[in-house]
Amino acid sequence: MTEAEAGLQGLPAQDPTSMLIELLDLGELQGARTDEDIFMGPSQKQLRQRVFGGQVLAQSLVAAMRTVDAGRKVHSMHGYFLRPGDANEPITFGVERLRDGRSFSARRVHAYQEGMPILSMIASFQDQDEGVEHQSEMPAGIPDPESLPSTADLLGTFDHPVAREWAFERPFDIRHVDPALYVSATGRKEARNAVWMKTFGPMPDDPDLHRAALAYASDYTLLESILRKHGMSWVTPGMSVASLDHAMWWHRPVRVDEWLLYVQESPSAQGARGLATGKIFSREGLHVATVAQEGMIRVPAEVKDQVDGALRTRS
Repeated sequence: MTEAEAGLQGLPAQDPTSMLIELLDLGELQGARTDEDIFMGPSQKQLRQRVFGGQVLAQSLVAAMRTVDAGRKVHSMHGYFLRPGDANEPITFGVERLRDGRSFSARRVHAYQEGMPILSMIASFQDQDEGVEHQSEMPAGIPDPESLPSTADLLGTFDHPVAREWAFERPFDIRHVDPALYVSATGRKEARNAVWMKTFGPMPDDPDLHRAALAYASDYTLLESILRKHGMSWVTPGMSVASLDHAMWWHRPVRVDEWLLYVQESPSAQGARGLATGKIFSREGLHVATVAQEGMIRVPAEVKDQVDGALRTRS
C-alpha cells in the first residue's frame, strides 16, 4: 500500500458512520517494517486542526489488533497523549510485540507524526476464559435516548462552523441526560455527567471494530463531569482543555450501533488537572466497559474567582 492509499489524501466528505469505518481501516506500509509492525491511517479533518484524541486511540488499538491472533480480544489499554496531532496529516503507527503468552498478549503502540510520537499506548489482549463474574448496576431512572435532544437538535440552527461540525459531522449520536454543556452550564453543579451514544448508521459485524469505535467515542464527553461541577461550559471564555492520558477496560461484548449509556463522574480536580471516570452500559444493563482519563483544565484567574465564589455561595 502506498502512503497516499494509506491516508495522505485525508478523508473525503461522506456520511459520518462510513467516515468512522474508513478511519479505522489502517493500511500496512510495505517495505517500511523495522523492529515494529508499521501501519498508516488518515486523519479526520477538524476545524481546530488538531487530531481528535479518540481517533488516535482507536487507530492505535486497531494497529495493535492487527498483530494479535484473532481469538485474543483487547481487554485493556493505557495511553498517554504526548503532543497535539495535526489533523491535516496522516499518522504512522509502530507496534512492538512485547509478549505473547499462553493466554495474554501485550502490545506497545506509538503513533507518530513528523517522526515524533503523539501518543504512547500499551494494550493487553486475552483468550476467552471462564471465571467469577459480577458487575456494577446501571443507574435507575435514566430517560430513554429517544426522549432526549440530539446534538443536531441543540446546535443545528447555530450559524457557526464548530456548531455545524459537532451537530452533523461526528459519527456518534450523543444525547445528554442532563442539560448539555455546549454553550451554557445549567442545572445542578455536580461532578457527574451521563450521555446516551451510538453510531448514526449500522457498523460491520466485526467485534474488534466495535471495540475500537467504542474507544473513539469514550473520549467525547468524559471531562464534562469536571466542567459541570464548576458551572463551566465548552465556551467558557479563556478556558483551555486537553486530555493527558486515557485508560480503558472492556468487560463484555459491545455494539456501538446500538444505544449505550455512558455514566461519568469526577473524583478530584486540582493543580489545573481533573480526573474523570466512566462506566458504559448496554441498553439492557450490561456493564460493557470502564474508562478513566485525566485532563488539563486551565481557566483565567477571573473565571476561577467567579467559579469559586459561586461554589461558596451555594454551600
